[in-house]
Amino acid sequence: MGLLKFLFISILVLYLFRVLVRMLLPMLFQSVVNRAAEQAGQQQYREPKRPREGSIKIDHAPPVKKSSVPDSEGDFVDYEEIK
Repeated sequence: MGLLKFLFISILVLYLFRVLVRMLLPMLFQSVVNRAAEQAGQQQYREPKRPREGSIKIDHAPPVKKSSVPDSEGDFVDYEEIK
């Protein structure tokens, strides 16, 4: 009798969870979409800042590459493969 009661309660809980998720998830997604749309609208209407004349702005500096072999190891020599 205990196993049958456990199965019945488990199925009931899962069914109620499924019903709640079907009700609450669309509301949650709608609020997230509305918030994102609101933020996108605010960003779209902002007036871009104009830099002072003569000023320089660097948006991106390329990363400095470090070679895997230090310069003190010698020079690379090309070779041809002989068949």
